[in-house]
Amino acid sequence: MQSCFKRLVKLVISVLFLTLCCVVNIFRRITGRRVPGSAVVLYYHGIHRDQQKRFARQMDMLLKYARPIKADFSSSVPDGSRLAAVTFDDGFLSFLEIALPELQKRKIPSTLFMIAGNLGCYPEWTGYVPDPSFTEALLTADQLRLLPPESVTIGSHTLTHQMMTDLTEDETMRELVDSRARLERTLGRSVTLFSFPHGAFHEKLIDRCRECGYDRVFTILPYLAFSVPGEYAVGRVRTDPEDWPLEFYLKLMGAYSWLPSAFTFKRKTFPAPVSPPPSGLGRRAV
Repeated sequence: MQSCFKRLVKLVISVLFLTLCCVVNIFRRITGRRVPGSAVVLYYHGIHRDQQKRFARQMDMLLKYARPIKADFSSSVPDGSRLAAVTFDDGFLSFLEIALPELQKRKIPSTLFMIAGNLGCYPEWTGYVPDPSFTEALLTADQLRLLPPESVTIGSHTLTHQMMTDLTEDETMRELVDSRARLERTLGRSVTLFSFPHGAFHEKLIDRCRECGYDRVFTILPYLAFSVPGEYAVGRVRTDPEDWPLEFYLKLMGAYSWLPSAFTFKRKTFPAPVSPPPSGLGRRAV
């Protein structure tokens, strides 16, 4: 979890950013210019049983301030509108038991990105930090087939949840191709969406996803979504039932879309020192 101080800093900057955006839009209306619409894609992971009410309140807020859409949204964002898509990474059991009932109650569509090679397993991939108070498995193949296809879209989250930027060419293709094929056999329908584990990607990986037949891929950079015609790589905003109400509202409004520019500025201004690899070890091919 982020420290409270960092969250507060981001929240304050986001309030200022949203205020500036609102002022610009008021000026546009006064001068007769078009006010572009906006869209965000939210992403969750697992949800504790005691977080269900918080999650439900967030979905109520979503309905109040935005129009829910599917993550495979292919139209232009209407001027002056606010759209939001809800996605979940990994495919934890709590999606079926906790999140889905709240989503169905409100007729909010969702997208679930599954780790195709770990169906029914407990998370043991590199980088996973277990929560001793909350242990759950991923959905099984049978449970996956129970999900209503009209409201839940299934996408791939690789075969084994590897850090994609660390893989060889052959390993990359296996994660992309085999995960999709396995999910399509399980579901009996096409799987055309993909999200990057750990948010790790580069342009070459985007090209490989295109080659493997994915219609759209998702990152964890909190850009506004669907702002470019034919947008292929779509940004998402990380959300959590524990978000403060104002924090969630700002994410829903797209007020955290300043963060990627801040990351870029920090990286260019304060570059991290590059350490040589340990003796006898080289970098893996990408």
